Amino acid sequence: MKAMKKVIRCATVAALALALTITAVTGNTTGVATEERPETELEKNGIAGVAVVLNEYENEAADVLRENVSVEKEEIDVVAASIEEDAEEATIEVVAEETLTPEEEEWQDKLMADVDDYLCVRAKADKDSEVVGKMYKGDRAVIKKEGKTWTKIESGNVKGYVKNEYCVFGTDALEYAKKNCDTVAKVETDGLRVRSEADVNASVVKAVGKGDKLVVDTKADEVEGWVAVKLNSKTYYVSAEYVTVKLDTGKAITIAEEQAAMKKAAASSSNGQTTTTSTAPGNSLAASADEETLLAALIQCEAGGCGVECMTAVAAVVINRVHSGSYPNTIYGVIYQRGQFGPASSGRLEQRLANGVSSSARQAAQAALAGSDPTGGAKSFKLASSGHAGVVIGPIVFY
Repeated sequence: MKAMKKVIRCATVAALALALTITAVTGNTTGVATEERPETELEKNGIAGVAVVLNEYENEAADVLRENVSVEKEEIDVVAASIEEDAEEATIEVVAEETLTPEEEEWQDKLMADVDDYLCVRAKADKDSEVVGKMYKGDRAVIKKEGKTWTKIESGNVKGYVKNEYCVFGTDALEYAKKNCDTVAKVETDGLRVRSEADVNASVVKAVGKGDKLVVDTKADEVEGWVAVKLNSKTYYVSAEYVTVKLDTGKAITIAEEQAAMKKAAASSSNGQTTTTSTAPGNSLAASADEETLLAALIQCEAGGCGVECMTAVAAVVINRVHSGSYPNTIYGVIYQRGQFGPASSGRLEQRLANGVSSSARQAAQAALAGSDPTGGAKSFKLASSGHAGVVIGPIVFY
């Protein structure tokens, strides 16, 4: 608009100059007394002089137009570049969303409790509200409504609120689970054979039933069609066709469920051979928080995924040794006695301690420390497939 005004002014001046020139040529006067005046371009150079003047005005107008058109073009280019940049950023964001794996997509509405022990789930988004349940380390929840400070969740039979600062969300929760939880292979058929090698002709170590869970050896080399599993600290293989591999995350428990589980574990009995249960007060053992955690870590390494009863039995073996007089008289001494527990010598126990223990392992350790002994006083255990006589609980025989 400014450019057009300048052009109009230049054109007006040129028109006035032309009018004066025409007046001079035709000799028209106004009757005003004449006086000396400078020579005009017309008088000096005739029509050519007028043309020069007009040409100068024309050049000036063209320069103004070019200058403003150039500025407007630069502004247009800047706007176009900005739009293009925004579009590019939007494209990048869309691509980033599309690159999520199916597993990551599944976890976008999930969270994990990032705690050493447990996280209280409250009835309302208030630190003074009633505790309706607990999420132990390794437990997962579905996000119902995420807020800035509190998030409404659902996990197991627990519905309530957890404080965000003690949780990890979405993809971060998935990575946390991979670091802190076992990966298990859930058996989908009865009589699945666990083999010594990834080969259909390899010897059979044992057979497992539908619904059983085997801890996956995530550090073993992948073999197409097979899943490496850990049994008694050794690596074996099962056909991938008959198992479902997933992270063994836990669920929150209500306060009532927690109390009931403790009572059940303390009074549990096995369904295996020569089953007896001892819950005599003399078999209980006082332990520090660190000893309890160490015991829970060991039984998770030895029997994680085999059920609370089986883990309680492994813990009972440790406690029975402490009481026996034939082994070291402390939990630490028994667990780290040379040549006794594979996880303690292989480094797996330290890794589990660093990553934290599951709520089920901690419950089993607490039950055994309270006196629960599904083994009837056993001080040793091995794979049930060995054929050794004793109390069979899950895939392990205790004797």
